[in-house]
Amino acid sequence: MKTDKRIRVMIVDDHSVVRSGLGAFLMVMNDLELVGEASSGEEALKKAPELHPDVILMDLKMPGMGGVAAIRALRHDEPKIKIIALTSYIDDGLVQGALQAGANGYLMKNVQADELANAIRSAAVGRMTLSPEASKALSESSEFPIIPAEDLTDRERDVLELLIEGMSNNEIAERLIISPSTVKYHIGNIYTKLGVDSRSAAVSIAIQRQLVT
Repeated sequence: MKTDKRIRVMIVDDHSVVRSGLGAFLMVMNDLELVGEASSGEEALKKAPELHPDVILMDLKMPGMGGVAAIRALRHDEPKIKIIALTSYIDDGLVQGALQAGANGYLMKNVQADELANAIRSAAVGRMTLSPEASKALSESSEFPIIPAEDLTDRERDVLELLIEGMSNNEIAERLIISPSTVKYHIGNIYTKLGVDSRSAAVSIAIQRQLVT
């Protein structure tokens, strides 16, 4: 029985077999609901406003508009939708591009079913999930300049570490015993110092430059 609490999921992939497999997986999850599919980035941009998904599983390598461009466009047009990059490819440029475009996670297509389900649930509430391969690719990347450790205060590093863990502002506030408004203030400072404008980009740089332990 469908309820309003089910997470609405959309699949974007140019391979019908992949879409069918993911669709079958979603059908057996009581709290997840497949609301639509698209075979290209262009089609995703047309359908997303009509389908109102909570989370989109986005392939990155597709003919025409690629996944990174689609993520960027969707985050601009439909900022409430969360997007997980789900791909067979891994390199620092692709991971970095997806996160900077606004992806809420980066997973490989060989991910276990329960891990994918948990990633969708996490994305729905604003938490990020990175596959071990994505984290490794980011840590080995050298595109971003090194941010001196002293540029971040101890409290900002505490907040950044919890951002990497995927915590929401309220969860960070509870963990650090500070107010949500103070968390928001620290996050704003982190964005300014790292030269980013999103959580995903901040996490990307933090992992690459090992700004927190």
